[in-house]
Amino acid sequence: MAFVTLMFVTATKVAGLLVTVTIAANAFSFSRYRKKNLLPFQTPIDESSDILASFNVDPTDGVEDKFFFGLATAPAHVEDKLDDAWVQFAEETSCEKVEAQPADALIGSAAGDGGSQPASSLEPNKSLKRRKSVKVAMEAMIRGFEKYIEEEEEENKPAPIDEHTHNVAAWHNVPNPQERLKFWSDPDIELKLAKDTGISVFRMGIDWARVMPKEPIGGIKESVNYAALERYKWIIRRVRSYGMKVMLTLFHHSLPPWAGDYGGWKLEKTIDYFMDFTRLVVGTVSDMVDYWVTFNEPHVFCMLTYCAGTWPGGNPDMLEVATSALPTGVFNQAMHWMAVAHSKAYDFIHQQSYPFCCSTFKKPIVGIAHHVSFMRPYGLFDIGLVSLANSLALFPYMDSIADKMDFIGMNYYGQEVVSGAGLRLVETDEYSESGRGVYPDGLFRMLLQFHDRYKHLNIPFIITENGVSDETDLIRRPYMLEHLLALYAAMIMGVPVLGYLFWTVSDNWEWADGYGPKFGLVAVDRANGLARIPRPSYHLFSKVVTTGKITRQDRIRAWSELRGASKEGKTRPFYRGVDKNGLMYAGGLDEPIHRPYIDRDWRFGHYKMEGLQDPLSRWSRYLLGPFSFKRKIHPQTDDEELVLQPI
Repeated sequence: MAFVTLMFVTATKVAGLLVTVTIAANAFSFSRYRKKNLLPFQTPIDESSDILASFNVDPTDGVEDKFFFGLATAPAHVEDKLDDAWVQFAEETSCEKVEAQPADALIGSAAGDGGSQPASSLEPNKSLKRRKSVKVAMEAMIRGFEKYIEEEEEENKPAPIDEHTHNVAAWHNVPNPQERLKFWSDPDIELKLAKDTGISVFRMGIDWARVMPKEPIGGIKESVNYAALERYKWIIRRVRSYGMKVMLTLFHHSLPPWAGDYGGWKLEKTIDYFMDFTRLVVGTVSDMVDYWVTFNEPHVFCMLTYCAGTWPGGNPDMLEVATSALPTGVFNQAMHWMAVAHSKAYDFIHQQSYPFCCSTFKKPIVGIAHHVSFMRPYGLFDIGLVSLANSLALFPYMDSIADKMDFIGMNYYGQEVVSGAGLRLVETDEYSESGRGVYPDGLFRMLLQFHDRYKHLNIPFIITENGVSDETDLIRRPYMLEHLLALYAAMIMGVPVLGYLFWTVSDNWEWADGYGPKFGLVAVDRANGLARIPRPSYHLFSKVVTTGKITRQDRIRAWSELRGASKEGKTRPFYRGVDKNGLMYAGGLDEPIHRPYIDRDWRFGHYKMEGLQDPLSRWSRYLLGPFSFKRKIHPQTDDEELVLQPI
């Protein structure tokens, strides 16, 4: 008996020691993370000034590297008459019952806004008995298992509405989805809208599958659509005829279906095919392109295509999924071949002569568009997954091509809050329609971090994408101004930023989210011949672009309108389902639920970061609260003439 008691006491002590060590290790990791990412900062912007930011956009001042504004789009979003992998993916319909799944934290963190995980044909408020999947984030992917629980539950969560499921949400239920925006047939509608904002750079892409509709097994001549190349040349010429420079993307999440059939970027031979495509494009339009983007968000493409299998062209088997995050896994394998492809394309573009570009000899400017998401843990034990996601997504690809970039392109949309197996919807945070947390401070923090890491390269940054899905347009206006202020603050701090491109001109097809989330400065009436209706944000963007200035009054006006909507309890569309624990489901919705506007000050330099929300952290704050010093927080005021003081 004494022996049993001794063993029990010993086991209890060991368990207690393990718990203590685990808590201490996580606390130490969070302390390091907090010091680097979450500490308050003093905004360098004088918020009492009438002019909060002034970008050098004057074309007559003779400065070679003046700041530019632009608008961005991509072939899969806007081009009609395009039988690409995305159309084929969207048209596939399964009659197997697919249960709603919580968004995987690691995969979700990699997705650009609009780049969701699997789509779900769902509606709220349904009671169902189901085999519930509890994913354990990346551990589940590595070990290749899922846990299931049989349960009966009544709650406000999505549920299947029929026996058919779609790969792309909000696509089958809109008129003529294959038409997209008819940019191929009639590009002038979008180009005129873009030009009328006053921008100087238009970002577009060339679809690989349209130029090479067949795998070049028997030689490149048999697989090339030269008429399509000439059409692209004509469209690019149209861009320049409107007085805009061209930023051209070679690979924007559009793998040709024939490449997906054999494995795509998992195989080395894709590099040779991509270089065939690159040589064709460069040889056809090089004299009209000012900026080159070889790859858009390569790690996003690899994670959603080859690790999650939720984008077209991936089809990973169980072994690939289970080992995807390992050093020899499919993620690192595909990323390596894409890095080699970028380096080869970079060298080839630089080897070409540009004697007629812009009437003077000018070296090509080549880079990539790298997706950056600000991630933070919800609880103390979530710091490990945040660190893992950042270790895979933030710097490795950029490090591998560091000597082959003329600029660093950054796509930034917002923040993700990681909670256990998924992504948490924090009720006190504002979100885009597609579930991205609105956090302008994150752009400032990321620019400083990337500049600190790559300043030895002596190359500028370009914000190649920034935008928000917001059909009501109340969030978009302050979102735009606050992110531009964050960018301007980073420039004051010494970060060389050459330009800013907003995503996007008109509402369009947003990857696996379909036509649900509305990113456009211009609304599109799909039931009325794609009629365009410019939103108020279109005119605000035009004002900022043409003057190069952000005024205090514009900021107050945009913020007051949004805050007024939150005070009145108004709601707006939201294309993510949420479970009873506050975790967002993977995939978009065919029809939106509605979420209230949040009464929180998320303006640049004003966002007050919350502490960790797990029970242990809350309990610790409760006990230690009376002994800690806290700065007095002054509530917001409705006075529009209030002088906003820097924090």
